[in-house]
Amino acid sequence: MNFNSKRFSLAAGALILLAVLPMLPVPPFWITLLNNIGIASLVAIGLVLLTGVGGLTSFGQAAFCGFGAYTTAVLTTAYGISPWLTLPLSLAMGALIALPLGLITVRLSGHFLPLGTLAWGIAIYYLLGQIDMLGRHDGIAGIPPLSIGDHRFMSGSSIYYVIWTFVILTAIAAQNLLDSRVGRAIRALRGGGQAPEAFGVNVVRAKLTVFVLAGVTAALAGWLYAHMQRAINPTPFGINMGIEYLLMAVVGGAGYVWGAIFGASIVLVLKEVLQRYLPDLIGSTANFEMIVFGILLVLILQFARDGLWAFILRLFPLASARKISADAPLLEKRPTAPQGSSLIKVEKARKTFGGLVAVNDVSFEVTAGQIVGLIGPNGAGKSTTFDLITGMNSLTSGTVSFAGKQLSGRSPRDIAGQGIARTFQHPKILPDMTVLENVALGAHQRGHSGVAKSILRLERGEEASLLAEAATQLERVGLGEFKDRPAGDLALGQIRILEIARALALDPAVLLLDEPAAGLRLGEKKELATLLRKLRSEGMSILLVEHDMSFVMGLVDHLVVLDFGTLIAEGSPADVRKNPAVIAAYLGGVA
Repeated sequence: MNFNSKRFSLAAGALILLAVLPMLPVPPFWITLLNNIGIASLVAIGLVLLTGVGGLTSFGQAAFCGFGAYTTAVLTTAYGISPWLTLPLSLAMGALIALPLGLITVRLSGHFLPLGTLAWGIAIYYLLGQIDMLGRHDGIAGIPPLSIGDHRFMSGSSIYYVIWTFVILTAIAAQNLLDSRVGRAIRALRGGGQAPEAFGVNVVRAKLTVFVLAGVTAALAGWLYAHMQRAINPTPFGINMGIEYLLMAVVGGAGYVWGAIFGASIVLVLKEVLQRYLPDLIGSTANFEMIVFGILLVLILQFARDGLWAFILRLFPLASARKISADAPLLEKRPTAPQGSSLIKVEKARKTFGGLVAVNDVSFEVTAGQIVGLIGPNGAGKSTTFDLITGMNSLTSGTVSFAGKQLSGRSPRDIAGQGIARTFQHPKILPDMTVLENVALGAHQRGHSGVAKSILRLERGEEASLLAEAATQLERVGLGEFKDRPAGDLALGQIRILEIARALALDPAVLLLDEPAAGLRLGEKKELATLLRKLRSEGMSILLVEHDMSFVMGLVDHLVVLDFGTLIAEGSPADVRKNPAVIAAYLGGVA
C-alpha cells in the first residue's frame, strides 16, 4: 500500500469514526468535548487562512464568534426568527464587522498588527457586556435549539452531526481556496507585498479577503455555540479565548487546514486534563493551565514551528507530482510590439529621499527587441530607477511612459498589467510553495476567478490553463524537471532563473532584470546569457541592471551608465567602454 492509499484509508477511517462515535457507549462528556473541538476548529481554520497562510497575526477572533452568537441570540429570542434563517445573517454580521476592522488592521505592519487585534478584541469584549439589548454581562438565555421538522437538536449527540458537517465542509472549502489562483495570492503574502504586487496581486484586497473569511468562519462557530449552549454571555468571547484559538492554529500547524482541527483537539483535550488534575497536583484552583499553554507555545515555536500536523504529513506525504493538463485552453497572449518601436521612455526622472538625490534627471529609452544594460558603481541609483519604472517608488519629478502611456503615479499592479515584469535584486520567492506554484503566481493577472468560484472549485479550467502556462515557462528557461520541488530547495542560480520564469508567466512586453547574475558561477552566467539571447530572439525586450561588466558587455545592445544618480554615458558597449567618464567612475577597472 503506497502513502496516498494510506492517507485515503486514514481519512476514510477518521470520517467513519466521527460518524459512529455518538452511537457507541461513550460518556456524554466526550461528545460534549468533541462538539467544543468542532466549534473551536472553525475558528482555528479561519486563523490558518489569516495567520498561517496570510501572515496576519490576530488575537481577536473570539470577538467575531461573539458577533455570530449574539446576532442569532437576539433574532431568535426577541423576534422569533428561525435559527436556520439567522445563519446567513450571523455570517453577514461577521463579514460586515470584519470589513471595516480589516480595512484598518491589514494596513498595520510588524508588531502593530497583532497589537491592533488585541486592542479591538478587548474593546469588543467590554462593549458586549455594556449593551442592554444583549443582556450586559448576564447575556441572553432561552436561545432555541436547532431543529429540522419536529426533530430538535437538544442533546449533544444530536447537534454533534450538525457541528461536524460544518467543520468538514469549511475545511474542504478552505483547502479548495488555497489550491487556486486566489489562494496563491493569499499564500504569497507571507513573503511580503512587493513581489505579489509586482505581478498584479491586489495586496490590500488579498489581506482583506482573508481577514473577512476568518471573521465569517468565527461567526459560524459563534452561531453553532449559541444554539448548542442555548445561553450566552460575553465570557467565551474575550481575549483569553482569542489567545487559545491562536494557540490551536499554531500547535496544529498554522499553514495547514486540517492541522487546525488537530490543534483544536490537542489544546482542548489538554485543557480538560489540566483543569481536572492540575489543582490536585499543585494544591491550588488557580488558572495555571494558561501558564502550561504559554510554555507549550514557546516549545512549539522553538522546536516545531510548522506545528504538529507537519509530523503527520512526514509519515503520510502528499503526492508531489502536479498533473498538467495537455488540453488546457491557452491563455491569451499580448501582441508583440513592432521591432524598434519605443516601449519604456524615462524623461528627466528624479527621486529624492530627504536631502539625498538618488536619481538625478535621468533620461533614456528601451525599444522593442533590445537588451539594454543599466550599469554603474554601487549606489549609482540603478535599483531605484527600476523601482521608479515599476511603481515601487514614486517619482519626485519627471515622467516614465510605456508605449506612449504615462506610468507615473500608477501602482505596481497597474504597471504589471501594461506588460512590464521584473525580478528583484534579492530574490523574492515563496520557499514553501512549489516551483510551479511560484511561477503560476506570475500569471495572476491573466486569470479572473474570485473567491466564490475557488471555494466551489468552479475555476478548474482557468486553473489548468494557469498551471500549464507556468509549466511552459519553466520548460522555456530549462527548469521543467524541478516544477514539483519546493522552491526553497533550489540553488541560487536556479532561483534567479525561477524568478525570470515567473516574470515570463505575466507575458510581458518588457522584462526588467535586477542583477540576475549576482552570486552565480561562471557556468551559470553563461547559461543565463544564452537564455537572455534566446528571449531576445523570441521578441522579448529586456532592461538589465548588472555589476558584472564582462557579462554585460558581451550581451547588451545598448548601455546606460549612472553614477551618483546621474546619467554619465549612453551608447553601444564599444562606445561606452571608451568613455572617459565611465573609466573614471569605475576607476579604470573594466574600461
